[in-house]
This record gives sequence, structure tokens and C-alpha cells, in this order.
Amino acid sequence: GTTGLLYGQRVPKGHPQIEAVGSCDELNAALGAVKPLLARGPRGAATRALLTAAQKNLVALMGELACAETDATRYAKSRFEKISAADVVRLDVAIAALEARGLKFDGWATPGANVRAAALDCARVVARRAERRIAALPAIGRRVRPEVRQFVNRLSDWLWLLAREAEQ
Repeated sequence: GTTGLLYGQRVPKGHPQIEAVGSCDELNAALGAVKPLLARGPRGAATRALLTAAQKNLVALMGELACAETDATRYAKSRFEKISAADVVRLDVAIAALEARGLKFDGWATPGANVRAAALDCARVVARRAERRIAALPAIGRRVRPEVRQFVNRLSDWLWLLAREAEQ
């Protein structure tokens, strides 16, 4: 089997771009699974809003990854939303806010302290897989904008910190 890229080019279903898009799609679903587990109140609402924004960013990111290198200029000129430096900064700010709370942890985490922490850790490992799949694309000639790589990296960092906070 084959599947279509954004502007119609066909590639094998196991093509690295399809693997990258699929990992981002799984990450989007994993973020959705976290949202019902968040606490009520302002902090939970703020986290829920940032998760929703990240999900929308992932949809944009999947579109960008799902076009062939030969169509990258066409995509860049399109009206499709794209990951921006501001999206990366939004995650950097969220990471800094969590770090400022003085989270305490020793060594590597052992996921599963509670349901919310476990769901966040599951989302984090999917984010790391998506990051690896995206990082592999230049080896097949598919350029990836720095903001795309940075966004997924920061998203996984933020999820790791959220999981550690949920454990406490």
C-alpha cells in the first residue's frame, strides 16, 4: 500500500514522512486523553488551554510534514497555518513557569504515581518519538524548519514537567 501526501504525491505507508505525521497524530490524541484528567480551577484551565493550542499546532505541523519536499515552497506560500517562533515561545514560557514552582525530583522518573501523571508521561514519550521521526526527515531529503523541531522538543519537555508536578 501507498498513501497520498498533501498535494497528491504517493508514498509507501511506511515512508518516513508518514511515520512522522502518524507520530504527531498519536501525540495529538495523547494530549486529548490528558485534558479530562486535569484539575478544575485556574491552573487546570490554563493547562487545558495550552494543551488545546498545542493540539491545533500539531494539526498545522502535520500538514507541513505531509507535503513532499518538491511542494514545500507551495506549502509555505499557502494559507495553511504553520508553527511559528511564537508557538515555541509559548511553550518556553510554560516551562519556565513550571520550573519556577520549584518542582523537586531525584533521578529518572518512574511513571504511574497517579492517572494524570501516567497520561502525561505517555504523551511525553509519544512526543519524543515524534521528535525522533521529525529529526530523521532530512536524511531522506525532506527539510524541516527549526521551529517545527523546537516546538516538538519543548512540548515534550513541558509534558515531562507537568507529569512531575502531577506526581506531587
